[in-house]
Amino acid sequence: MKKTLEKLPFYNNAVLPYHYMQSVLATTKYHHPARRLRVIGVTGTNGKTTTCFMIWQMLRTAGYKTGLMTTVAWGVDELHPELGHMTTVDARTLNRRIYELRKEGIEFLILEVTSHALAEFRTLGVPIEIGVFTNLTHEHLDYHKTMNHYRTAKGKLFRKAKFSIINADDPAAKYYENLSHKYITYGIKTGDIRATDIKLSATGVKYSCGDINIETRIPGQFNVYNSLAAVVVGRRLGLSNMQIHDGIYSLAAVEGRMNLIDEGQPFTVIVDYAHAPDALEKVFASVKDHRGRIISVHGGAGRRDPSTRAIRGEILGKHSNIVIITEDDSRDEDPEKIAAEFIKGAEKSGKVLGKNLFKELDRRNAIKLALSLAKKGDLVLILGKGHEKTILRADGPHPFEDAKVARELLRKKSF
Repeated sequence: MKKTLEKLPFYNNAVLPYHYMQSVLATTKYHHPARRLRVIGVTGTNGKTTTCFMIWQMLRTAGYKTGLMTTVAWGVDELHPELGHMTTVDARTLNRRIYELRKEGIEFLILEVTSHALAEFRTLGVPIEIGVFTNLTHEHLDYHKTMNHYRTAKGKLFRKAKFSIINADDPAAKYYENLSHKYITYGIKTGDIRATDIKLSATGVKYSCGDINIETRIPGQFNVYNSLAAVVVGRRLGLSNMQIHDGIYSLAAVEGRMNLIDEGQPFTVIVDYAHAPDALEKVFASVKDHRGRIISVHGGAGRRDPSTRAIRGEILGKHSNIVIITEDDSRDEDPEKIAAEFIKGAEKSGKVLGKNLFKELDRRNAIKLALSLAKKGDLVLILGKGHEKTILRADGPHPFEDAKVARELLRKKSF
C-alpha cells in the first residue's frame, strides 16, 4: 500500500507533518542527545562519505574523540556497517545512535546529511557548528522533482549552520553563500583556500594548500576537493598543519569508494559507489590515463530517478571499451525495463549490443563476465553499489557485495 501511495505526486509533501512530529518525539525521547556536541554536517551530491571519513580520521588522529555517521558506517573507534540503503537514517534511529555515541564520550560528530533528511526534518534537533558543501549535480529528482527543489532542500543545512565551508568551483556556491551566516570557500579554480601544484596518481593525490602540503592515499581528482574540504575544516577548528596532513594521509580507504581489488590478477579491478551521472564522469576522469581497455559493469535502481538511466548508459558507452549492463536494487520495478533504458543510452554513444555492449541481469554473472573478458593491462570498473551488503529485488533483500564477489571469483579463477 505504501509503495502505491509513494507514487502519488503530492505524497512527499503530504507526509511532512508526520516526519516533523517523528523528529520532535525522537529528540525528546533521547533528551536532545546532540545538544552538547560539536557537529560537522556534510552535504552535496557526491563526495559526502569520503569527506566525512577524512574529517573523522583527521580529528581522531589529532586526539579528539569523534563520532561518525555516514552511508557506509557509524560509530566512534569501532565502526558498525550501515546495512540499510540510506545515508541519513530516520529521526528515531539517528537520535538513538547519537545518544549511544555520546555515552562513549565523543566531543565531535561528523554527520553525512542528505537532501531527503533535510526535507523530512530528520536532523531537526541536531545543532550544526560547521556545514560543508561538496557539490550539486543531477540526482534524487524522483523525490525532489526539480533541481531547484533539490538545491533548496540542501540549503536548510547552511541556514542552520553557525559556519559554512563551500566549494567555490560549483555553480551552486553563490546560492549557499547567500544562505550562510558566516562562510569560507575552497576550490581548485577559485575560492578563498585553493589547491595548487596538483599531482594525480593511481595511489592517491598530492597538492599544496598555502603553507601545507597534502597527500591522500585515495586516488581521483575529486579527492582533491574532498580532502580540501577536510583541510578547511581542520583550519577552522585550529588544528596544526601536521595534524591536518597526518590525519588525511592516515585514511587508507573508504569502503566502496575507488577500492582496488587485487588478488594477483594481471588486470586492475576497482569497485566504486558511483551511480549518478556526475559521479560516473568523475570516476572515468580519474582513470583517463589508463592505457588498457576499460570494461564497465553498471545498472540502475528501481523506483529511483529514471531520467538518468539513458544518460548514464551514454556515459558508460563513451568512456568504456566494453559495457555490461546489469541489475542494481530493482525493487518492484522490472529489471528488463531498467536495463533497456541504459542500453538505449549506450547505443547512442556507438556501442553495439552483442559486440561491445552486453546485458546480464544477474549481477554476479555480470561481474564474472567482465572478469572473463579482461586481458592483461585492462581495467574492470564495477560501479553503482560500492559498500552495500545487499541487493534489493522484488522479493526483498539478498546478500550481495561487489567487492566480496569480485575477490571470490578472482581467487577461485572461476570466470
